[in-house]
Amino acid sequence: MRTVVSGSSGLVGSALVPFLAEAGWEVGRVVRGEAGPGDLAWDPETGTLDAATLSAMDAVVHLAGENLVGLWTEAKKRRIRDSRLNGTRLLSESLAKLALPPKVLVAASAIGYYGDRGDEELDESSSPGTGFLAEVCQEWEAATHPAREAGIRVVNLRIGVVLTPRGGALGKMLGPFKAGLGGRMGSGKQWQSWIALDDLLGAILHTLVADQLAGPVNAVAPNPVTQSDFARTLGKVLRRPTYAAMPAFVARLAFGEMADEMLLASARVVPRELLSSGYAFRHPTLGAALTPLVQ
Repeated sequence: MRTVVSGSSGLVGSALVPFLAEAGWEVGRVVRGEAGPGDLAWDPETGTLDAATLSAMDAVVHLAGENLVGLWTEAKKRRIRDSRLNGTRLLSESLAKLALPPKVLVAASAIGYYGDRGDEELDESSSPGTGFLAEVCQEWEAATHPAREAGIRVVNLRIGVVLTPRGGALGKMLGPFKAGLGGRMGSGKQWQSWIALDDLLGAILHTLVADQLAGPVNAVAPNPVTQSDFARTLGKVLRRPTYAAMPAFVARLAFGEMADEMLLASARVVPRELLSSGYAFRHPTLGAALTPLVQ
């Protein structure tokens, strides 16, 4: 089986490429500039893409997009939106034009689709939320429609907080928590829907081969936790106190709009589609997921 992966230098993509190769796949990368053997050259900003390479693929995994972390200036928000919509639209429209396209497109989305929903349990049938991230996610998923209308099986993978010490949220939290300066953020009552990197890689492989999966698929562990429970569990695994806390107003002063939409928002998301299709989580509970990652 042959696939190409966009965003192959990112946190998830850089782990996915060797993971799929070890599983027996021939894996190429979607890259800017000159492409090597098996890779695909593209430039979403100019709308150029080497579509001939796509016709030799069985599947495409699309992960590329501007990092969400940072101060959300208008320029940053424009890059977040454009990097997702332009690349996804270019890839999807190019696939739709092929006489023999790949059978499946697994395209990243995010649980930001659901917005800030308090204690409401959210599955793939839940309505979208409001706010910048929710709007971007809706447009991001809509950009895959040309591929779907061409008969390609499209999976919109709504990814939660990815746990790995190599980066992301956990990578940034480990320093303060190891120093005994960790604790809840805001009220701590907001729900966090997370997934260990190993399970995200497994879920992507599962969606590539599970023909019954199409449309939105929540890539989260089956046991979301509140932010207070997350902090307490991480402190317990690290054997460090978690008495420190970051009040909501401090988070807003430090991170602006991003704080309200990513750090203080509540999304209690469950992976109904993954579970019903037979995916078995390696790390279904937070403590079991964190222990091998931080010790």
